[in-house]
Parts: sequence; C-alpha cells; structure tokens
Amino acid sequence: MSAFTRELSGTHETLRAFTRRVDVPLLGQVAVPPPDKIAYYAGIGVLTALQVIEWPLALVITAGHLLADQHLSGLAKGVGEALETA
Repeated sequence: MSAFTRELSGTHETLRAFTRRVDVPLLGQVAVPPPDKIAYYAGIGVLTALQVIEWPLALVITAGHLLADQHLSGLAKGVGEALETA
C-alpha cells in the first residue's frame, strides 16, 4: 500500500468518525464528535470550571477548534467523493 493510499484511507476514516449522528428530542439529528474530541472539550470545560482559564478564552479556543475540525472534515469529504467517482 502506497503512502498516498494510506493517507486517503485515513482521511476516509476521519470522515466516517464525523458522520455519527444521534437523534435528540427537539433538536433532531446531532453530529457526535469522536471520543478524543469529546475528551478535549471536557478538558476545556474542567479548566474553565476550575478557573484556570477564563470563559471567554475557553469559548474562543473551542470555537477555533470546531472551525478547524469542520474545515478538515470538508476536505476529507471532498477527497472521499473524488475517490468514489474514480
């Protein structure tokens, strides 16, 4: 398996990790992040609750992290679709 194929395979797994959804009453389907992302967000929450970092900083860090994940997920989706058509 070439390095390129291995990279695309990893990207496909990343896309699959972000497509898990749960039905939540009143909200509909909600995307569930992978367990490592949930742990990251919980860690930010704990640091904020213990006042190690202030809540505006925690909000900015979390928003930046979410935006970066969405961008990478979009790239993975584009590569996955290109592979399906090839």
